[in-house]
Amino acid sequence: MILQALNDYYQRKAEEPDSGIAPYGFERKGIEFVVVIDRDGALVDLAPNRETQGKKAVARQHLVPQGVKKTSGVAANLLWDNIEYVLGVVTKGKPERTRQAHEAFVGRIRDELGELGDQGVDAVLVFLDRLDLSELEHHEQWEAVKATTGNLTFRLQGETELVCQRPAVRAAFLERLTAAEGGERRLCAVTGTLDTPQRLHPAIKGVWGAQSSGANIVSFNLDAFSSYGKQQGLNAPVGERGAFAYTTALNHLLRRESRQRLQVGDASTVFWSSAPSILEETFPDLLGEPDKEDPEAYTEQVRDLFRAVERGGYTADDSTNRFHVLGLAPNAARIAVRFWHTGTVAEIGRRIADHFRDLEIVHGPRDRPYPSLFRLLAHTAVQGKADNIPPNLGGELMRAVIGGGPYPYTLLQAAVARNRAERNVDYYRAALIKAVLRRRPTQSNEKEINVALDPENPNVGYRLGRLFAVLERIQQLAQGDINATIRDKFYGAASANPLSVFANLLKLKNHHLAKLNDKGRVTWAETLIGQILGGVTEFPAQLALPDQGQFAIGYYQQRQDFFRPKEPGPDPAVVENLVKRLGANGKKSDKGNEK
Repeated sequence: MILQALNDYYQRKAEEPDSGIAPYGFERKGIEFVVVIDRDGALVDLAPNRETQGKKAVARQHLVPQGVKKTSGVAANLLWDNIEYVLGVVTKGKPERTRQAHEAFVGRIRDELGELGDQGVDAVLVFLDRLDLSELEHHEQWEAVKATTGNLTFRLQGETELVCQRPAVRAAFLERLTAAEGGERRLCAVTGTLDTPQRLHPAIKGVWGAQSSGANIVSFNLDAFSSYGKQQGLNAPVGERGAFAYTTALNHLLRRESRQRLQVGDASTVFWSSAPSILEETFPDLLGEPDKEDPEAYTEQVRDLFRAVERGGYTADDSTNRFHVLGLAPNAARIAVRFWHTGTVAEIGRRIADHFRDLEIVHGPRDRPYPSLFRLLAHTAVQGKADNIPPNLGGELMRAVIGGGPYPYTLLQAAVARNRAERNVDYYRAALIKAVLRRRPTQSNEKEINVALDPENPNVGYRLGRLFAVLERIQQLAQGDINATIRDKFYGAASANPLSVFANLLKLKNHHLAKLNDKGRVTWAETLIGQILGGVTEFPAQLALPDQGQFAIGYYQQRQDFFRPKEPGPDPAVVENLVKRLGANGKKSDKGNEK
């Protein structure tokens, strides 16, 4: 299913003139330096071939003949390769192997293109036949060329296309490639047509954490993986064209500048639709990290999604246009499929909107209203570092978002654990806990968690979280800024074992209230505590994990409510003074002083 969907995506992009996807037999490869020669094969220049992406200079991408599968042996690409193959420069302290590599590079050009009669190929062969490294050493770019680990290729002076891109070269390479497809033909498991099985599939590059030289989704490199005496790729026959199509499509999606990839935990996530769709364009904006220079654009994208779903903007793509999401993670020389989900564009659009609704919770003015997946995961990890996100958690979260099912319980465990470790409930963890609790199976009489403070929520964990926030607020009003509040000392115990701490905290509260000179605040605190405890019959010895989540939500929402701008009304001090005056006037009126 995955490979077929990737093959279909390749066919779709191949029909688009400006898609940039490589045609059969070719690939887009980064070229660090170009050896410029004249038509007589004389060196003209060693031209750097880089472009700036962000703050980095990277090799410019060019369409070249597809590279060979690099193994421990010597295998040369056609008209492009690294410096050992192209110029015979020893870089790894193995002069004999370097000599063999350079001879293989020259030999392949001569064998496959030597009789072509192309001016560019002939010039390259002349240059290589009389190659003198001492001549190159005088060039100003030579030290940079020797230091590169990237690729080199050739271009004729006065031309813009590379020698390997000349029409005659491309036609000859493709003709030879097609002729080599002879031999036994079998039914391709991807395309469903007869084709020559590919023994070794092209490498997949761009998966975070995988080998830089590439890795494979389909491979059979041990006898334990083989059956019926078949070797390597013949165990699950994929034709050469099918193997090229799915690997080219996947490499296209994973490329550095791709807008169709996200990093979710340890999973490099790519996505595409069967036909062009609005979701294919906006998916990275909806679930990825907002642009630091324009975070409001991200917020507006999510609001547009809500409006589109509510107005039926996705229904036109309902049943025929499929949307695919694939998560890949490194596994030595292989690539593991962390998750795979497919559905209609309309289904996925609605589920993403549901995800943001589940996350919605009251927050401060500086908090982003729609947190990205990475931010949610990072706030469940030790020190907020991506490297500390549990390996499978990103895939499980993405599966819940796209599939519309319950969020993984491990998310609740991780968020609650970080609350206890950091002795604080931040916006991201509060939103995540709320989302997990909203989707978990509940009792029919259990109240749904609101976006903002809900005084009517009867859950004991929620009420105790509110109570803890009130007690902390009373301490702050009485003592001001201090080094360690009751949250720093008791949050973990209060959220898991309330019976062990709340009796002492309520006694400590009386001591704090006695320090307050503002009687209005004392009355407010006592009244609020009474309202909260009115729904608590006893302090439980332990809170189950969902109730610990409710504790965090209650604490967080109560804290947010303290600093929420209140509706304009009379100043309590003015009201209290007015009451005193009215009382005094009343006493005077009893003595006949009507005025």
